Amino acid sequence: MSSSFESLPTISAPPASAVASQPHWYAIHIRAKHEKHVAKHLQHLGIPTFLPLVNEVHRWSDRSKTVQVPLFSCYAFVNLPPVLELRAKVILTEGVLRFVGSRGEGTPIPDTEIENVRTLLESAARYSACPFLNVGQRVRVRGGALDGIEGILVARNSSRTLVISVEPIQRSLAVSLDDYHVEAI
Repeated sequence: MSSSFESLPTISAPPASAVASQPHWYAIHIRAKHEKHVAKHLQHLGIPTFLPLVNEVHRWSDRSKTVQVPLFSCYAFVNLPPVLELRAKVILTEGVLRFVGSRGEGTPIPDTEIENVRTLLESAARYSACPFLNVGQRVRVRGGALDGIEGILVARNSSRTLVISVEPIQRSLAVSLDDYHVEAI
């Protein structure tokens, strides 16, 4: 019995050295009020930097002024290959405290997450900063008819849901949180 197979194209992975040398986005923790200075200095050194800025109106007793402030206070992003000399340039920049991640080495951030932030900032969509909440985290509702209610944050059909439990009788109720602000407990 003979069998014939079509010739399949060979797929070869890039060499490990090529993958290891590709740049990744990293978050850096910066001293307060130093974000713009650090970003400008790193860009001057040729290090790709992303500092998302938003316009805010600051009011004083005699005037108002629109100023650009960092979207994520005390943080900026750098795009680096794993080259120690470049990491050292970043760390030695005045105002930089550390790379964000385990052991101060930094945790790579997927390109899509950076692009999502860029796209949102460039769009006309309304957004607001909110606390980072994980599904399964205990939260409290702030404002509205459910103010003060506590429960576990769950995701159900791509919407946020609060599960309120009565533990002794092992019964729960679920309520949609799409119109409510919640805070971590």
